[in-house]
Amino acid sequence: MTVRNAGAALGAALLLLASGCSSGTADDPAGHHADHAAAGSSSASSSASSPAAAPSTTAEPTPVVADQMPGMPPVVDAANVYSETAAGMLAPAAQAARPMVYVPHNSGEVWEIDPATLEVVRTFPAGLEVQHVVPSWDMQTLYATDDVGNTITPIDPVTGENGPRIPVDDPYNMYFTPDGAAAISVAEARRSLVFYDPHTWVEQGRLEIPDCAGIDHADFTPDGRTAVFSCEFAGRVAVVDVPSRTVLRLIDMPTMNHHMGPQDVKLSPDGSRFYVADSDQGGLWVLDGAATRVIDEIPTGPGAHGLYPSRDATQLYVTNRQDDSVSVLDANTGAPITKWTIPGPSSPDMGGVTADGSQLWLSGRYNAEVYVLSTADGHLLARIPVADSPHGLCVWPQPGRYSLGHTGVTR
Repeated sequence: MTVRNAGAALGAALLLLASGCSSGTADDPAGHHADHAAAGSSSASSSASSPAAAPSTTAEPTPVVADQMPGMPPVVDAANVYSETAAGMLAPAAQAARPMVYVPHNSGEVWEIDPATLEVVRTFPAGLEVQHVVPSWDMQTLYATDDVGNTITPIDPVTGENGPRIPVDDPYNMYFTPDGAAAISVAEARRSLVFYDPHTWVEQGRLEIPDCAGIDHADFTPDGRTAVFSCEFAGRVAVVDVPSRTVLRLIDMPTMNHHMGPQDVKLSPDGSRFYVADSDQGGLWVLDGAATRVIDEIPTGPGAHGLYPSRDATQLYVTNRQDDSVSVLDANTGAPITKWTIPGPSSPDMGGVTADGSQLWLSGRYNAEVYVLSTADGHLLARIPVADSPHGLCVWPQPGRYSLGHTGVTR
């Protein structure tokens, strides 16, 4: 397997993946996308707690988030929900993992790339149309999701070896409730969320959302009680109450795009807003932090798709799949900082930031390749040939105490 334009220092930087350890630990419509064609523990052991009362001679500490979902690891800093995902803050399960980049393909294969050598070291079949590689809530297992074959394939992140497939209904995407009590199959073709026991994979129940065609990506409020799911083919989002597993409301976007509309969803570090990428709109819609209304629009570029915070949670990277670019925004305000260009033709899609924060890895959805960008200045370190239609790439390990799913949404 050849690599073009590999940066000489890339391997050394990636060897920092296993450095450090966090202060909190976790042991633990009918049819599919138009663009598809072109086990965790139920509890966490965490040493993170509310900040101690400050001495009278100092300023009051930042208050923690009130009324958090029971069983969810506590928010340590209300001003930054990603405070426990900073560079090197690896929980024991993640620290034990072999550094690897997992690239699922719509052809049904998963390719494993050694980030130190940039070489493909293993491939294996994982179904009929693999969409994403998803870390479990306790970070002990990765799952390759096959929505056409209705299975997930477990992967041991310590060895990189895969296990037998597990039946799950239409797992286009997958998330975990913040308390780790349920895995959520985002069943796009069913317009439903299907809840499973994350140990036995017995179905717990399902929430049908018929007016959310193309249900897809999600993120959660700081208290873990509310989730926002994008409805790609309906031009809206669905706001879900997590404990009761009911729909609170649907929010229409000001322009309701139905082809490739709302895509990835990401909460700002301070919890004041949700960003919703919209491919057809060429930018982001912004919801208020309670997910009640649209408050802003941020142009980024045609094909706006994936959203990834930097390791220090100051920047938000937005992949513009039809613009050969990644936009860099202020993570809290959404103000544009810069734009990085990937020499075309390219189609930056989905991926993640390395544990040390130095690189952004992305699948090239329409170009059968993977891109590695420097987060220092956005220059292209490498482009690695893979098979056709690479999709929800997962960089592993990731910092954090627990995983909310997708390609590595950790907190």
